[in-house]
Amino acid sequence: MVKRVAIIGAGPSGLTSMKACLEEGMVPTCFESSDDMGGLWKFKEVSEPNRASIYRSLTINISKEMMCYSDFPIPADYPNYMHHSKILKYFRMYAEHFKLLEYIRYQTLVKSVKQRPDYSRSGQWEVLTQSKDGQEERHVFDAVICCSGHYTYPHLPLKEFPGIETFEGKYFHSWDYKGPEDMQGKRVVVVGIGNSGGDIAVEGSRVAEQVYLSTRRGAWIVRQVSDNGLPLDMKYNTRFVHILFQLMPVSFLNWFGEGKVNAMYDHTMYAIKPNHRLFSQIPVFNDELPLKILSGSVVIKSNIKEIRGSTVEFEDDSVLEKVDVIVFATGYNYDFPFLPQNAMYKTGHRVGLYKHVFPPTLEHSTLAVVGFIHALGAIMPQAEMQARWVASVFKGTKKLPPTQTMIKSVEKDTKVIQKNFIVSKRTPLQVDFVDYMDDLAGEIGIRPSLLWLFFTDYALFKRLLWGPMTAYQYRVTGKGKWDGARKAIFTQFDRMYEPLKTRKVRKPFCLNFQDISNVNCCLGLEYTFFDSASSPRSCLTPL
Repeated sequence: MVKRVAIIGAGPSGLTSMKACLEEGMVPTCFESSDDMGGLWKFKEVSEPNRASIYRSLTINISKEMMCYSDFPIPADYPNYMHHSKILKYFRMYAEHFKLLEYIRYQTLVKSVKQRPDYSRSGQWEVLTQSKDGQEERHVFDAVICCSGHYTYPHLPLKEFPGIETFEGKYFHSWDYKGPEDMQGKRVVVVGIGNSGGDIAVEGSRVAEQVYLSTRRGAWIVRQVSDNGLPLDMKYNTRFVHILFQLMPVSFLNWFGEGKVNAMYDHTMYAIKPNHRLFSQIPVFNDELPLKILSGSVVIKSNIKEIRGSTVEFEDDSVLEKVDVIVFATGYNYDFPFLPQNAMYKTGHRVGLYKHVFPPTLEHSTLAVVGFIHALGAIMPQAEMQARWVASVFKGTKKLPPTQTMIKSVEKDTKVIQKNFIVSKRTPLQVDFVDYMDDLAGEIGIRPSLLWLFFTDYALFKRLLWGPMTAYQYRVTGKGKWDGARKAIFTQFDRMYEPLKTRKVRKPFCLNFQDISNVNCCLGLEYTFFDSASSPRSCLTPL
């Protein structure tokens, strides 16, 4: 029976894994290689090898209600899109509230995780760690959870850029980027149009002489501020929209979605239109980039063909001279160098994990990976759901299927991912957020029944169907039920609105658009009104 659990990494996945273990009566020990918790969200002025790194201005592109843990709402006065310092503060509050800090061993690097000689009988693991002064120590644990993330090893494909060795300026990976200081008055080329590349291009354009954004495939650029000023994810990441995706042809949804995106800014005219369809890959979230393109501060270019000294030639044969800086926002490689190779089942471009958590070929289900997932949603609620499932498996209250069944499931997942999404060695997996959360919730026994709620709690049913897909709904029923879950769901728009109440304004005169609103509801569109108590009312509730 599992009693002692090693957790590798004290980021958002490690924190919620500790909590899940404690709730099941297990004792976690969390090994954190740095001097603080927070993982990716702990900013440091100098990037540290083999650790995730962020830039000084980074603000998350997922709203606070959609990213918080299921039983610990983010304070109402926090902004909807939070700076990394606010996110770290939230993690500290979470760790302190659930008394997690005492289980973290800082500045302790995990060098290896190996099966014990009696593994076949015990399922135990030997964990070799190294302290900051180089002292090694061996530990024995009943189970191990890896929470090391996948933004640790920067991918810098210099061989794909002929002549880079002749470049007379400065080049570096976005992993090393902290701010635009080195771009002051210079000509800058940013390679890669992902979220980091877009952010760096926008920020650099404020001080650089000129910024050029080089892209091989293009990208769909989406605003974070949606209709009526609502956060995009709170408006469209709902169960109702998810149901539409199950019922309607993907080709139609892509056509409709691309039409709405192009209505904001024509991607062909802005030279950013990608080859793939809108829902084949997670889009780039950037409200400022289109304006920078329109104002000429950022110029879109094709992929780099060759570099000669300070000259950069692109695949369309256009040439830039006197380039001073090249920033490679070219993604990350992923690896688990401390885990045994026999634990890693390869399938397609990815490490094959049963439900993206458990290695399928091990004799005992005492090794899990939490947080190694990619979806159109925050990692925090997904990692929390994974951790709750892992803890129940470790405890023995939930069982995994036979090895061959898990392998077949892994291979099926690989085919589904390759069919529905654009995947590569650096983006090897992507899942549907709602499907994945509901799948694991079903394994644990905490998935809310909409049919049951329709008859027993219609007000809650409406909010779960039409409202944002927040994690609170997985605390409404079953093991780990939280008494505050229902209230959190009913007040989530209050917390969204709270940080915006910085100036008193006269309440506008509102006409009764009930009939129009009802039509919009049928189309999945929702108007949100605020009464004098700042409580949101949708077209589902009579005015």
